[in-house]
Amino acid sequence: MSKPLEGVRVLDLSHVIAGPLASFYLAQLGAEVIKVEPPMAGEVLRSMKEGADTDTPTGFAALNAGKQSLALDIRTAQGAGLLRTLAASADVFIENFRPGVVARHGLDYASIQAVRPDIVYCSISGFGQQGDWSQRGAYDHVVQALTGMMMMSGEGSDAPPLKVGFPVIDVAVGMLGALSIVSALHRRSRDGTGQYIDASMVQASLMLMYTNTCAYLSDGTPTRRVGNRGYTGSPAADTYRCADGWLAVAANTPAQFRKLAAVLGVEELCGDARALDLAAFNAPNGFVVPNDREYVAQRLRQAFAARGAAPLEEQLSQAGVPAARVRKLEEFLDETDATGCVNLPDYRFHQGGGEVRTRGIGFHFDQDGGPSPAGAPALGEGTHAVLARAGLDEASIAELERAGIIRTHAKAAAPLAS
Repeated sequence: MSKPLEGVRVLDLSHVIAGPLASFYLAQLGAEVIKVEPPMAGEVLRSMKEGADTDTPTGFAALNAGKQSLALDIRTAQGAGLLRTLAASADVFIENFRPGVVARHGLDYASIQAVRPDIVYCSISGFGQQGDWSQRGAYDHVVQALTGMMMMSGEGSDAPPLKVGFPVIDVAVGMLGALSIVSALHRRSRDGTGQYIDASMVQASLMLMYTNTCAYLSDGTPTRRVGNRGYTGSPAADTYRCADGWLAVAANTPAQFRKLAAVLGVEELCGDARALDLAAFNAPNGFVVPNDREYVAQRLRQAFAARGAAPLEEQLSQAGVPAARVRKLEEFLDETDATGCVNLPDYRFHQGGGEVRTRGIGFHFDQDGGPSPAGAPALGEGTHAVLARAGLDEASIAELERAGIIRTHAKAAAPLAS
Protein backbone atom coordinates (compact mmCIF):
# COMPACT_ATOMS: atom_id res chain seq x y z
CA MET A 1 0.00 0.00 0.00
CA SER A 2 1.42 3.38 -0.98
CA LYS A 3 2.27 6.17 1.44
CA PRO A 4 1.67 9.90 0.97
CA LEU A 5 5.32 11.01 0.73
CA GLU A 6 6.65 8.25 -1.53
CA GLY A 7 9.01 9.77 -4.10
CA VAL A 8 10.18 12.54 -1.76
CA ARG A 9 13.91 12.52 -1.00
CA VAL A 10 15.20 14.15 2.20
CA LEU A 11 18.76 15.04 3.17
CA ASP A 12 18.83 15.31 6.94
CA LEU A 13 21.86 16.82 8.69
CA SER A 14 20.12 17.09 12.05
CA HIS A 15 20.95 15.36 15.31
CA VAL A 16 19.55 14.52 18.77
CA ILE A 17 15.70 14.92 18.92
CA ALA A 18 14.08 17.89 17.18
CA GLY A 19 15.39 17.48 13.62
CA PRO A 20 15.49 13.66 13.67
CA LEU A 21 11.88 13.57 14.86
CA ALA A 22 10.84 15.83 11.98
CA SER A 23 12.54 13.55 9.45
CA PHE A 24 11.22 10.46 11.26
CA TYR A 25 7.70 11.66 10.48
CA LEU A 26 8.67 12.10 6.84
CA ALA A 27 10.25 8.63 6.71
CA GLN A 28 7.19 6.97 8.24
CA LEU A 29 4.99 8.80 5.74
CA GLY A 30 6.97 7.27 2.88
CA ALA A 31 9.84 9.67 2.16
CA GLU A 32 13.36 8.46 1.47
CA VAL A 33 15.39 10.01 4.30
CA ILE A 34 19.18 10.08 4.05
CA LYS A 35 20.63 10.85 7.48
CA VAL A 36 24.01 12.56 7.17
CA GLU A 37 26.32 11.87 10.11
CA PRO A 38 29.98 12.40 11.07
CA PRO A 39 31.95 9.36 9.91
CA MET A 40 33.97 8.79 13.08
CA ALA A 41 31.18 8.10 15.57
CA GLY A 42 27.92 9.27 14.04
CA GLU A 43 25.51 11.54 15.82
CA VAL A 44 25.58 11.88 19.60
CA LEU A 45 22.50 9.74 20.36
CA ARG A 46 24.36 6.69 19.05
CA SER A 47 26.60 6.95 22.12
CA MET A 48 23.71 6.68 24.62
CA LYS A 49 23.76 2.90 24.59
CA GLU A 50 23.68 2.09 28.34
CA GLY A 51 26.28 -0.64 28.01
CA ALA A 52 24.79 -2.36 24.97
CA ASP A 53 27.24 -3.35 22.22
CA THR A 54 25.47 -1.49 19.43
CA ASP A 55 25.56 1.81 17.57
CA THR A 56 21.76 1.80 17.32
CA PRO A 57 20.53 1.99 20.94
CA THR A 58 16.80 2.27 21.49
CA GLY A 59 16.72 6.06 21.94
CA PHE A 60 18.50 6.54 18.63
CA ALA A 61 16.65 3.76 16.83
CA ALA A 62 13.20 5.03 17.78
CA LEU A 63 13.90 8.42 16.18
CA ASN A 64 15.71 7.14 13.11
CA ALA A 65 13.83 4.04 12.01
CA GLY A 66 13.29 3.80 8.27
CA LYS A 67 16.19 6.11 7.33
CA GLN A 68 19.50 5.55 5.54
CA SER A 69 22.81 6.54 7.10
CA LEU A 70 25.32 8.47 5.00
CA ALA A 71 28.53 8.82 7.02
CA LEU A 72 30.09 11.93 5.49
CA ASP A 73 32.36 14.62 6.89
CA ILE A 74 30.76 17.90 5.83
CA ARG A 75 33.67 19.84 7.39
CA THR A 76 35.86 18.85 4.45
CA ALA A 77 35.61 20.54 1.06
CA GLN A 78 35.12 17.18 -0.65
CA GLY A 79 32.45 16.11 1.80
CA ALA A 80 30.50 19.35 1.49
CA GLY A 81 30.84 19.19 -2.28
CA LEU A 82 29.45 15.67 -2.32
CA LEU A 83 26.49 16.79 -0.29
CA ARG A 84 25.75 19.65 -2.67
CA THR A 85 25.83 17.11 -5.50
CA LEU A 86 23.34 14.93 -3.67
CA ALA A 87 21.15 17.95 -2.94
CA ALA A 88 20.55 18.41 -6.67
CA SER A 89 18.23 15.37 -6.53
CA ALA A 90 16.74 16.09 -3.10
CA ASP A 91 13.36 17.59 -2.31
CA VAL A 92 13.96 18.49 1.34
CA PHE A 93 17.05 19.60 3.28
CA ILE A 94 17.01 19.67 7.11
CA GLU A 95 19.68 21.00 9.47
CA ASN A 96 19.74 21.97 13.14
CA PHE A 97 23.20 23.43 13.64
CA ARG A 98 23.72 26.77 15.30
CA PRO A 99 22.95 29.55 12.78
CA GLY A 100 25.90 30.19 10.50
CA VAL A 101 27.56 26.78 10.84
CA VAL A 102 26.29 25.23 7.62
CA ALA A 103 27.08 28.43 5.72
CA ARG A 104 30.77 27.98 6.56
CA HIS A 105 30.65 24.72 4.63
CA GLY A 106 28.62 26.01 1.71
CA LEU A 107 25.49 24.14 2.79
CA ASP A 108 23.22 27.05 3.67
CA TYR A 109 19.92 27.69 1.92
CA ALA A 110 21.43 29.89 -0.81
CA SER A 111 24.08 27.28 -1.63
CA ILE A 112 21.60 24.41 -1.77
CA GLN A 113 19.08 26.49 -3.69
CA ALA A 114 21.78 27.13 -6.30
CA VAL A 115 21.82 23.41 -7.15
CA ARG A 116 18.13 22.73 -6.45
CA PRO A 117 16.05 25.90 -6.93
CA ASP A 118 12.82 24.41 -5.60
CA ILE A 119 14.34 22.86 -2.48
CA VAL A 120 12.32 22.86 0.74
CA TYR A 121 14.97 23.80 3.30
CA CYS A 122 14.25 23.63 7.04
CA SER A 123 16.58 25.09 9.66
CA ILE A 124 15.83 24.18 13.28
CA SER A 125 17.51 26.14 16.06
CA GLY A 126 17.01 27.32 19.61
CA PHE A 127 16.24 30.98 19.00
CA GLY A 128 15.74 31.31 15.24
CA GLN A 129 18.10 32.45 12.53
CA GLN A 130 17.89 36.17 13.30
CA GLY A 131 18.12 38.27 16.46
CA ASP A 132 20.72 38.96 19.11
CA TRP A 133 20.27 35.56 20.75
CA SER A 134 20.49 33.49 17.58
CA GLN A 135 24.03 32.35 18.41
CA ARG A 136 23.16 31.12 21.88
CA GLY A 137 23.13 27.41 22.55
CA ALA A 138 19.83 25.90 23.60
CA TYR A 139 18.58 22.79 25.33
CA ASP A 140 15.01 21.89 26.15
CA HIS A 141 15.04 22.77 29.84
CA VAL A 142 16.90 26.02 29.16
CA VAL A 143 14.17 27.14 26.74
CA GLN A 144 11.53 26.03 29.22
CA ALA A 145 13.15 28.39 31.72
CA LEU A 146 13.52 31.25 29.24
CA THR A 147 9.97 31.23 27.91
CA GLY A 148 8.19 30.93 31.25
CA MET A 149 7.13 27.30 30.95
CA MET A 150 8.92 26.39 34.19
CA MET A 151 6.91 29.07 35.98
CA MET A 152 3.61 27.68 34.73
CA SER A 153 4.22 24.27 36.29
CA GLY A 154 4.02 23.79 40.02
CA GLU A 155 1.86 25.26 42.75
CA GLY A 156 1.86 28.89 43.86
CA SER A 157 3.89 31.94 42.96
CA ASP A 158 6.63 31.27 45.52
CA ALA A 159 7.29 27.66 44.51
CA PRO A 160 10.60 26.90 42.76
CA PRO A 161 10.56 26.54 38.96
CA LEU A 162 9.48 23.13 37.72
CA LYS A 163 10.28 21.82 34.26
CA VAL A 164 8.09 19.46 32.29
CA GLY A 165 9.46 15.99 32.94
CA PHE A 166 10.41 15.15 29.34
CA PRO A 167 11.87 17.14 26.41
CA VAL A 168 8.52 18.58 25.37
CA ILE A 169 9.91 21.48 23.34
CA ASP A 170 12.29 19.27 21.35
CA VAL A 171 9.36 17.04 20.43
CA ALA A 172 7.10 19.99 19.61
CA VAL A 173 9.60 21.64 17.26
CA GLY A 174 10.09 18.29 15.51
CA MET A 175 6.35 17.98 14.94
CA LEU A 176 6.09 21.58 13.76
CA GLY A 177 9.09 21.07 11.49
CA ALA A 178 7.42 18.08 9.87
CA LEU A 179 4.15 19.99 9.46
CA SER A 180 5.89 22.96 7.87
CA ILE A 181 7.83 20.73 5.47
CA VAL A 182 4.74 18.84 4.34
CA SER A 183 2.93 22.17 3.84
CA ALA A 184 5.85 23.50 1.78
CA LEU A 185 5.89 20.34 -0.35
CA HIS A 186 2.19 20.81 -1.07
CA ARG A 187 2.82 24.42 -2.06
CA ARG A 188 5.64 23.30 -4.36
CA SER A 189 3.41 20.71 -6.01
CA ARG A 190 0.90 23.50 -6.65
CA ASP A 191 3.13 26.28 -8.00
CA GLY A 192 6.62 24.83 -8.34
CA THR A 193 8.39 27.05 -5.80
CA GLY A 194 10.59 25.97 -2.91
CA GLN A 195 10.60 27.33 0.63
CA TYR A 196 12.94 28.28 3.44
CA ILE A 197 11.64 27.34 6.91
CA ASP A 198 12.98 28.87 10.12
CA ALA A 199 11.74 26.66 12.98
CA SER A 200 12.87 27.36 16.52
CA MET A 201 12.49 25.95 20.00
CA VAL A 202 11.30 29.34 21.22
CA GLN A 203 8.45 29.40 18.69
CA ALA A 204 7.53 25.81 19.57
CA SER A 205 7.46 26.66 23.27
CA LEU A 206 5.11 29.59 22.68
CA MET A 207 2.83 27.37 20.60
CA LEU A 208 2.65 24.87 23.46
CA MET A 209 1.48 27.77 25.64
CA TYR A 210 -0.54 29.30 22.81
CA THR A 211 -3.70 30.35 24.64
CA ASN A 212 -1.72 31.82 27.54
CA THR A 213 0.60 33.64 25.15
CA CYS A 214 -2.33 35.13 23.25
CA ALA A 215 -4.15 36.10 26.46
CA TYR A 216 -1.16 38.10 27.65
CA LEU A 217 -0.35 39.68 24.29
CA SER A 218 -3.97 40.62 23.64
CA ASP A 219 -5.35 41.46 27.08
CA GLY A 220 -2.36 41.63 29.42
CA THR A 221 -3.62 38.57 31.31
CA PRO A 222 -0.77 37.24 33.47
CA THR A 223 -0.07 33.52 33.76
CA ARG A 224 -1.07 31.58 36.86
CA ARG A 225 0.49 28.50 38.42
CA VAL A 226 -2.41 26.17 39.05
CA GLY A 227 -0.46 23.05 39.99
CA ASN A 228 -2.49 19.92 39.35
CA ARG A 229 -5.78 21.81 39.06
CA GLY A 230 -7.71 22.30 35.83
CA TYR A 231 -7.87 25.67 34.14
CA THR A 232 -11.57 26.45 34.55
CA GLY A 233 -11.41 27.37 38.24
CA SER A 234 -13.86 24.68 39.33
CA PRO A 235 -12.83 23.21 42.70
CA ALA A 236 -13.77 19.80 41.31
CA ALA A 237 -11.27 20.11 38.46
CA ASP A 238 -8.27 19.00 40.48
CA THR A 239 -6.17 16.02 41.53
CA TYR A 240 -7.20 14.42 44.82
CA ARG A 241 -5.58 11.83 47.07
CA CYS A 242 -7.62 8.67 47.46
CA ALA A 243 -7.16 5.82 49.91
CA ASP A 244 -4.67 4.09 47.63
CA GLY A 245 -3.38 6.69 45.17
CA TRP A 246 -4.33 9.87 43.33
CA LEU A 247 -7.23 10.68 41.03
CA ALA A 248 -7.51 13.57 38.57
CA VAL A 249 -11.06 14.72 37.94
CA ALA A 250 -12.58 17.38 35.71
CA ALA A 251 -16.04 18.26 36.97
CA ASN A 252 -16.00 21.66 35.32
CA THR A 253 -19.68 22.27 34.63
CA PRO A 254 -22.56 22.25 37.12
CA ALA A 255 -23.94 19.11 35.47
CA GLN A 256 -20.62 17.32 35.97
CA PHE A 257 -20.34 18.61 39.53
CA ARG A 258 -23.79 17.23 40.38
CA LYS A 259 -22.76 13.80 39.06
CA LEU A 260 -19.49 13.93 41.02
CA ALA A 261 -21.32 14.95 44.18
CA ALA A 262 -23.77 12.06 43.80
CA VAL A 263 -20.97 9.50 43.42
CA LEU A 264 -19.10 10.91 46.41
CA GLY A 265 -22.20 11.35 48.56
CA VAL A 266 -21.84 15.12 49.02
CA GLU A 267 -24.96 16.22 47.14
CA GLU A 268 -25.66 18.93 49.72
CA LEU A 269 -22.81 21.00 48.25
CA CYS A 270 -24.97 21.63 45.18
CA GLY A 271 -27.30 23.83 47.21
CA ASP A 272 -24.80 25.25 49.67
CA ALA A 273 -24.40 29.02 49.21
CA ARG A 274 -21.29 29.02 51.35
CA ALA A 275 -19.69 26.54 48.96
CA LEU A 276 -20.85 27.72 45.54
CA ASP A 277 -22.11 30.73 43.65
CA LEU A 278 -25.60 29.30 43.23
CA ALA A 279 -26.64 31.78 40.55
CA ALA A 280 -23.75 30.65 38.36
CA PHE A 281 -24.34 27.04 39.35
CA ASN A 282 -27.97 27.15 38.19
CA ALA A 283 -27.31 29.13 35.02
CA PRO A 284 -27.91 27.36 31.67
CA ASN A 285 -24.18 27.25 30.88
CA GLY A 286 -20.81 28.11 32.35
CA PHE A 287 -18.47 26.60 34.94
CA VAL A 288 -18.66 25.95 38.65
CA VAL A 289 -17.74 29.07 40.64
CA PRO A 290 -16.81 28.55 44.29
CA ASN A 291 -17.62 31.07 47.01
CA ASP A 292 -15.28 29.36 49.48
CA ARG A 293 -12.80 27.29 47.50
CA GLU A 294 -10.98 25.86 50.48
CA TYR A 295 -14.22 24.75 52.12
CA VAL A 296 -15.32 22.91 48.97
CA ALA A 297 -11.87 21.42 48.46
CA GLN A 298 -11.75 20.17 52.03
CA ARG A 299 -15.13 18.46 51.69
CA LEU A 300 -13.99 16.85 48.46
CA ARG A 301 -10.65 15.80 49.95
CA GLN A 302 -12.45 13.98 52.77
CA ALA A 303 -14.74 12.19 50.33
CA PHE A 304 -11.95 11.13 47.98
CA ALA A 305 -9.71 9.96 50.83
CA ALA A 306 -12.27 7.35 51.87
CA ARG A 307 -12.39 5.68 48.44
CA GLY A 308 -10.12 3.69 46.16
CA ALA A 309 -8.80 5.46 43.08
CA ALA A 310 -9.42 2.68 40.55
CA PRO A 311 -13.09 1.96 41.36
CA LEU A 312 -13.78 5.68 41.67
CA GLU A 313 -12.25 6.27 38.23
CA GLU A 314 -14.64 3.70 36.81
CA GLN A 315 -17.69 5.07 38.64
CA LEU A 316 -17.06 8.67 37.64
CA SER A 317 -16.29 7.78 34.03
CA GLN A 318 -19.53 5.83 33.75
CA ALA A 319 -21.37 8.77 35.26
CA GLY A 320 -19.97 11.12 32.62
CA VAL A 321 -17.30 12.86 34.73
CA PRO A 322 -13.80 12.81 33.19
CA ALA A 323 -11.51 11.08 35.68
CA ALA A 324 -8.24 9.19 35.64
CA ARG A 325 -6.16 7.49 38.28
CA VAL A 326 -2.67 8.95 38.25
CA ARG A 327 -0.38 6.39 36.63
CA LYS A 328 3.25 6.12 35.62
CA LEU A 329 3.90 5.91 31.88
CA GLU A 330 4.85 2.25 32.17
CA GLU A 331 1.59 1.48 34.01
CA PHE A 332 -0.46 3.06 31.25
CA LEU A 333 1.46 1.25 28.49
CA ASP A 334 1.11 -2.10 30.28
CA GLU A 335 -2.61 -1.45 30.71
CA THR A 336 -3.12 -0.68 27.02
CA ASP A 337 -1.31 -3.91 26.19
CA ALA A 338 -3.36 -6.03 28.58
CA THR A 339 -6.81 -4.56 27.87
CA GLY A 340 -8.83 -2.97 25.11
CA CYS A 341 -9.06 0.35 26.96
CA VAL A 342 -7.49 2.41 24.17
CA ASN A 343 -6.93 1.40 20.55
CA LEU A 344 -3.38 2.52 19.76
CA PRO A 345 -1.21 1.76 16.74
CA ASP A 346 1.54 -0.76 17.40
CA TYR A 347 4.64 0.11 15.35
CA ARG A 348 7.49 -2.41 15.48
CA PHE A 349 10.82 -1.82 13.76
CA HIS A 350 13.29 -4.63 13.15
CA GLN A 351 16.53 -3.74 14.91
CA GLY A 352 19.40 -6.22 14.91
CA GLY A 353 18.16 -9.41 16.53
CA GLY A 354 15.22 -7.69 18.19
CA GLU A 355 12.77 -4.93 17.58
CA VAL A 356 11.99 -1.39 18.66
CA ARG A 357 8.36 -0.95 19.59
CA THR A 358 6.44 2.32 19.57
CA ARG A 359 2.83 3.42 19.74
CA GLY A 360 2.86 5.13 16.38
CA ILE A 361 3.31 8.74 15.30
CA GLY A 362 0.29 10.30 16.97
CA PHE A 363 -2.39 9.45 14.43
CA HIS A 364 -3.47 6.52 12.30
CA PHE A 365 -4.04 6.40 8.54
CA ASP A 366 -6.59 3.95 7.15
CA GLN A 367 -5.18 4.02 3.64
CA ASP A 368 -1.42 4.39 3.95
CA GLY A 369 0.01 1.11 5.03
CA GLY A 370 1.28 1.60 8.58
CA PRO A 371 4.92 1.83 9.62
CA SER A 372 8.02 0.99 7.69
CA PRO A 373 9.37 -2.25 9.19
CA ALA A 374 12.98 -1.13 8.78
CA GLY A 375 14.78 -0.06 11.92
CA ALA A 376 17.49 2.54 12.26
CA PRO A 377 20.60 2.09 10.12
CA ALA A 378 24.07 1.31 11.44
CA LEU A 379 26.48 4.18 10.96
CA GLY A 380 27.34 4.44 7.28
CA GLU A 381 25.04 1.60 6.26
CA GLY A 382 23.72 3.56 3.29
CA THR A 383 26.91 5.38 2.33
CA HIS A 384 27.98 3.12 -0.51
CA ALA A 385 24.51 2.85 -2.05
CA VAL A 386 23.81 6.59 -1.84
CA LEU A 387 27.13 7.54 -3.43
CA ALA A 388 26.94 4.84 -6.08
CA ARG A 389 23.49 6.06 -7.04
CA ALA A 390 24.97 9.56 -7.35
CA GLY A 391 27.43 8.24 -9.93
CA LEU A 392 30.62 7.58 -7.94
CA ASP A 393 32.55 4.49 -8.96
CA GLU A 394 34.11 1.93 -6.62
CA ALA A 395 37.57 3.46 -6.80
CA SER A 396 36.29 6.92 -5.88
CA ILE A 397 34.28 5.59 -2.95
CA ALA A 398 37.26 3.63 -1.67
CA GLU A 399 39.53 6.68 -1.94
CA LEU A 400 37.05 8.84 -0.03
CA GLU A 401 36.95 6.24 2.73
CA ARG A 402 40.74 6.03 2.93
CA ALA A 403 40.81 9.81 3.29
CA GLY A 404 38.33 9.64 6.20
CA ILE A 405 35.73 11.70 4.36
CA ILE A 406 33.16 8.90 4.35
CA ARG A 407 32.55 5.69 6.21
CA THR A 408 30.79 2.68 4.76
CA HIS A 409 28.86 0.06 6.62
CA ALA A 410 31.70 -2.46 6.25
CA LYS A 411 33.87 -0.26 8.42
CA ALA A 412 31.06 0.64 10.79
CA ALA A 413 30.32 -3.02 11.39
CA ALA A 414 33.61 -3.59 13.20
CA PRO A 415 33.21 -4.63 16.88
CA LEU A 416 32.49 -1.67 19.11
CA ALA A 417 34.88 -0.79 21.90
CA SER A 418 33.74 -2.11 25.26
